[in-house]
Amino acid sequence: MTDEVEPSKAIAIMTQALEWAYERATTTIPELGFDSAVDLAESHLKSSNGDRDQAIDSLIIWYVAYAGAVGFASNVGGVITMPVAIPANVASVLILQLRMVAAIAHLRGYSVRDEQVKTLAFISLTGSGSAKILQEFGISLTTKLTTNLIMKISGATLKNINQAVGFRLITKAGTTGSINLIKFVPVVGGLVGGAFDATVTHGIGAVAKNVFKPIHDVPPTDADTSEGMALAVI
Repeated sequence: MTDEVEPSKAIAIMTQALEWAYERATTTIPELGFDSAVDLAESHLKSSNGDRDQAIDSLIIWYVAYAGAVGFASNVGGVITMPVAIPANVASVLILQLRMVAAIAHLRGYSVRDEQVKTLAFISLTGSGSAKILQEFGISLTTKLTTNLIMKISGATLKNINQAVGFRLITKAGTTGSINLIKFVPVVGGLVGGAFDATVTHGIGAVAKNVFKPIHDVPPTDADTSEGMALAVI
């Protein structure tokens, strides 16, 4: 792979990486000892005696600590093979962040298998840029009704939003109009000596809590084995 690629190709690579990482984040990875995002969420819910807000806060605290573990990226590199040409450290960033966000989504009552939920998870990774991306598509996060509107977005619009997220997560174009994929890392978190920045990881969790507004119905235990979940009117 050459260091420089055209922006459109870089966005396509990043979008594919997001799809791949989300699938890994929401399924069990035995070789890494990872439970699925849903299993992780249920574990924290049990420890919090059924208090969903407490479970989410516990989950974020746990991930802030875990994300700071030195050497995680290098350990993952030998186990995970990306289907697209991005650095192993970026792959590890995406998987861990998306596991945390998907777990928060589940605790808030969403099915992580819904395409709209996946897109919301991607948006959460952009941190403070999440609101701006949604505004570009005429969506605001200021009301609870927003969630129901987002869950009705068409597949074509979801694809466009995912591409917008991909663009946000890669380095800005240089003067030549190309993007250096070797050097890019997600905007929401860099690696310092193979570890996440704990403060930024905490910020991602805060954004996910805002993006995934609570659904008042308690989700069924098999919510994520179905094709989707009916949402309550908020």
